[in-house]
Amino acid sequence: MGSLRTSPPPPQATELERWVLDEPFELRELRASLRDALNRHGLVQGEELDEVPLLVLLVATELASNALRHGRPPTIVTLLGANDCFLLDVADHDVSAVPELTDIRPLDSGGRGLFLAESVSLAVGWYATGDTKNIWASFPR
Repeated sequence: MGSLRTSPPPPQATELERWVLDEPFELRELRASLRDALNRHGLVQGEELDEVPLLVLLVATELASNALRHGRPPTIVTLLGANDCFLLDVADHDVSAVPELTDIRPLDSGGRGLFLAESVSLAVGWYATGDTKNIWASFPR
């Protein structure tokens, strides 16, 4: 087992879009809306998504799924922009649980969301506020 670094996202990050989820079926709408947001905020050039936005969508789905499954609702997904990167911040309301990288389990048992985020993003961290536990990941803009 391991720990994620404890760190808020860069202070110069500004909120671009926000989604509030209460149920797993809302993940489909999140993916579609996040893809549109990435287009609106200049990540995607042309009609086809390249690797970075696909990775953002994948990590958003994994982290939001974890928050819906293991946290307390609502789950809040925020897309932020900072200098040359996008940040994805996923919050739930279970401030008592500390996110941990757990040992890899068989493929059908889940638990790979944080490993996935760490392997495909520039950086991953977490922090808590008075009301939320937040996990963030950054991606090149």
